[in-house]
Amino acid sequence: MKGFLNRNWFVGSLPLVVLLAFLLPEAGATGGWFRCEITSRVGVALFFLFQGLVLPTGALRQGASHWPLHVLIQSFTFLLFPLLGIALDAAVGRHLPPDLRLGFLFLCVLPSTVSTSVVLTGLAGGNTVGAIFNAVLSNVIGVVITPVWVAWLMKSGGGPTDLGGVIREIVLLLLLPLAVGQLLRWKLAPWADRNRKTLGNTSSALILFLVFAAFCNSAKARFWSGLGGGVMAAAAVGVVVVLVLAMVLVGTLSRLLKLSHGDRIAAVFCAPQKTIASGIPLAKAIFGAHPGLGLILLPILLYHPLQLIVCGVLADRWGRAKDRASQP
Repeated sequence: MKGFLNRNWFVGSLPLVVLLAFLLPEAGATGGWFRCEITSRVGVALFFLFQGLVLPTGALRQGASHWPLHVLIQSFTFLLFPLLGIALDAAVGRHLPPDLRLGFLFLCVLPSTVSTSVVLTGLAGGNTVGAIFNAVLSNVIGVVITPVWVAWLMKSGGGPTDLGGVIREIVLLLLLPLAVGQLLRWKLAPWADRNRKTLGNTSSALILFLVFAAFCNSAKARFWSGLGGGVMAAAAVGVVVVLVLAMVLVGTLSRLLKLSHGDRIAAVFCAPQKTIASGIPLAKAIFGAHPGLGLILLPILLYHPLQLIVCGVLADRWGRAKDRASQP
């Protein structure tokens, strides 16, 4: 149990910080005790600085040769998955609150996870190097592509259209810290690799603080008072539908492209996954103190544990099958 809690403390802490935000909304709201309008921006910048420090850039060179796998994962992550979200929004989006609709679209344009997709691919006996390459590449590309997608979706949906302001925020809070982290890695790579777990835990703590700040603003504005259980149910059903459709589509495309067994496993665990680690800082940088930020984040907050459960079960099953097949 202690080992389980140590491995999953972040996911277990998410509902606790959301509850704390509703109990103490004044603390994390704009102008509150923690001055989150300033500290949350610093937190976003620190998060991407740490990401730059620990990004295994050597894996990009090592895994570059499996180009059909890379084309499938990156095109699915940043083109087919967003198009899936747009299609679902056109079909049922009018029945959802506007911020929840935007939250689902935001979920669909996020990059893949880094550590989770790699660990699950390794557990299932897939192409781990290919998973590392695509996880890192997805998050580097996502820093640029995701805000562009979100800005276009907000503009087409009648939302704020200050694309220049969004780009400035992305450059200052995401791209610049990420670049500085990569530059520092040239000198600090051994230290960063030795302290990868500490830096990862610190990044997770920063994300929890950003979640707290996001929900404090919506709680203070009583944004949730007009939403009933039907909204939560719709969000829960929606993330299940999105995950199932994404995994089925990736599996089908992998077979059509005749990828190897190891590459198919990597594709299934990289392409449908969406990162909460980069997603929350991206949302904070893009949407700022929007009172509906909590509802915008709701799909990714539900999608993240669901993908861990479903993909974890699949990885365990496929890994056991590979072990049985290798036995004499």
